[in-house]
Amino acid sequence: MNPESKINIDKLVFRIAGSFILVSLLLAYFFSPYWLWFTAFVGANMLQSSFTGFCLMATILKKLGIKPGMAYK
Repeated sequence: MNPESKINIDKLVFRIAGSFILVSLLLAYFFSPYWLWFTAFVGANMLQSSFTGFCLMATILKKLGIKPGMAYK
């Protein structure tokens, strides 16, 4: 297995954020457009993380013992 393909915080943050966005879009389509607020919340957190370097999900994953990547150390 390629060492770069192993799971790390960076990959998990992107996977979780992408999953949240897709699930909230499905919920908005099938149930209520108010779910789009959750989509906006995830997007806003991704944007602020790009400026501040702080990501709550990365902090949680680090405390769970997931190996850091290049972005969140």
